[in-house]
Amino acid sequence: MKLKTFLASVLMAGAMTTWAAAPKYIFYFIGDGMGMGQISCAQGYVRAVAGPDSLLTMMKFPVASYAFTQSASSPVTDSAAAGTALATGHKTNNGMLGVTPDTTSVQSIAVDLKKRGYGIGLVTTVAPDDATPAAFYAHVPSRSMFYEIGKDAAASGFEFIAGANLRGTKTNGKPNDLLKVFAENNVSVVRGLDGLKKANSKKVLLLNTDSVSMNEVGMAIDSLDNVLTLPGMTRACLDHLMANSPKKFFMMVEGGSIDHAGHANDGAGNVIETVNFNNALAIAYEFYKKHPKETLILVTADHETGGMSLASPGLSYYARLELLQYVKMSKDRFGQEVRAMLKSRRAYTWSDMKEFLSENLGLYSHIPVSERENARLMETFAKTFVLQNSDEEKTMYNNYNEFESAVFKVISNETGIGWTTSAHSGGVVPVYAIGDGAYKFAGAQDNTDLPKKIRELVGIK
Repeated sequence: MKLKTFLASVLMAGAMTTWAAAPKYIFYFIGDGMGMGQISCAQGYVRAVAGPDSLLTMMKFPVASYAFTQSASSPVTDSAAAGTALATGHKTNNGMLGVTPDTTSVQSIAVDLKKRGYGIGLVTTVAPDDATPAAFYAHVPSRSMFYEIGKDAAASGFEFIAGANLRGTKTNGKPNDLLKVFAENNVSVVRGLDGLKKANSKKVLLLNTDSVSMNEVGMAIDSLDNVLTLPGMTRACLDHLMANSPKKFFMMVEGGSIDHAGHANDGAGNVIETVNFNNALAIAYEFYKKHPKETLILVTADHETGGMSLASPGLSYYARLELLQYVKMSKDRFGQEVRAMLKSRRAYTWSDMKEFLSENLGLYSHIPVSERENARLMETFAKTFVLQNSDEEKTMYNNYNEFESAVFKVISNETGIGWTTSAHSGGVVPVYAIGDGAYKFAGAQDNTDLPKKIRELVGIK
């Protein structure tokens, strides 16, 4: 009798282990460019503004680890190679998507799960044909093959894809058949959350209301009206999947604009994007609390951008991250304002600009400016507005004149944020996990291990 009881206990334990290793709801959050520095600065900001006991949602997760990010071609990865690693479990060269260095196609975890009845949703603040989301459905030797990437998206069968705009709808400046390809695959292409209500298919491509801005929906710090937001898209995707695939689903949510702010060395923009990413994560966390035994949430990054650190030369062992709340626009938006001023017929004075900086960026009114910094700002203002011979700083997504760069260097220096590059760095990235199977993601790991571990949890060999 005792032997039978023992065997029954063993069998029951085995059954429980098998059940626990198959999460029904999988959330895969990827902060593009979100390294340890970004997390440190965002957490420091939250504590400074909301109180010392305040934590980012991801900081509440029981598993906290890190992952290495090198690509097959370099110790410093780009988003295409990193996205491929996170989506498929395979290394590839920088610039390649969904293929190995010899261009052999490799299957993503999203496709694996789709074949096993999971609903699939992909959400990003950048273009849905950008590197990270595309790594989950595309197979191309170059991340810039937007038409081919778009066709792969249309054919994926995924229930929900959302982001800024498709970039492959024109060939040599003329409209092509890409939107027709989506229609042929029964995908409703809609714009904005209001447009989503009119979707007539279970498969949706949700694009931003702004059809001009191709690369991102808009920086969170700019508080633009009537545009998609990451929390809004995350909620919409979750609702869509619960309506169309309530028994099990997989969601990849990318905070793509963290990377854009990193390339710009925009400290305030970066922190607010990371907090915005955390706000989207909070939606998944609330879902998890209702389904704790069936849900896995995994948070990581594809790479770090900017060499961002919680340290600046002028402040030494001190930081004033709370002052970032007075910065009301991104570096990109500020650049647009400056260029509009330069094109106008008005002769802007330093007094005019100082007032603008105070009202919109908090400089002088809340963020202190030293005599040396003030002299540098006045010098670069004169070169830009009076002499109009300002040099330009070129970054991946935008160019900035000397004055624009000088202004945002002061913001970073005076709040306690440092930068080493306007490109990617090769540092490790954070890994956080909670829920069914979270224990698998503890310890140092390679980025290719993450999708492999998801496969193990759901029984995919």
